[in-house]
Amino acid sequence: MKSFIFELCIGSFEAAKVAESAGADQVELCSELSIGGVTPTFDLMTGVVKAVSIPVHVLIRPRGGDFVFSASEFAQMQRQIEQARKAGAKGVAVGILHSNGRVDVERSRALVEQARPLAVTFHRAFDEAADLTGALEDVIETGADSLLTSGGAPDVLSGADSIARLYRQAGRRIEIMAGGGLQLANLVEVLQRSGVSCLHGSLTRKAPGHPSAFDPALLEADLREALRLVRLNSVSKGS
Repeated sequence: MKSFIFELCIGSFEAAKVAESAGADQVELCSELSIGGVTPTFDLMTGVVKAVSIPVHVLIRPRGGDFVFSASEFAQMQRQIEQARKAGAKGVAVGILHSNGRVDVERSRALVEQARPLAVTFHRAFDEAADLTGALEDVIETGADSLLTSGGAPDVLSGADSIARLYRQAGRRIEIMAGGGLQLANLVEVLQRSGVSCLHGSLTRKAPGHPSAFDPALLEADLREALRLVRLNSVSKGS
């Protein structure tokens, strides 16, 4: 039985195919990765779900910017969850904050409950919270299955020690997934310092001479190497 999960963050049909062929456990599908991601179109959701057999989780985020959403934006998120369900997604990633930096437990819980029986991740809105210790308890109260976090830092390497504290605080109440700025060069250190067994990343690296081009061969090579490193660390951790 696997002792780790690697979720590849993707924004296209082609990247989804690479994720499956290289051995990712699941994907998080979104659009506009350059601004942190927003909910993909229904056509992209359905196309990706049909293209791969691994679980597809869909980001539910109506716009970029902060995570304080209006009533109309909340209604849009509810519709987006129904689209993800109709498309055949296995999970969604959600998250709402209050203007004071606290987790909006009530509305986040409503989205979690609406999404069932899909798996639910509370996404990196968490990292914008004013108090991560209290925010973790709030996220647990929403009923989400997992929490994606960089430990409140700009990236997982900078936040590795914070992630470790959150991991210990969570115990078995919620799965902690480390994500945000994950790179091959820091992957093992992040695993060892944080103690988590779930990783999330896009592993984006520009192709030489083509800084704006998506290179499936480059992504596949990087993902295969990332998974090799994760497995080695998992074996070492278990021995």
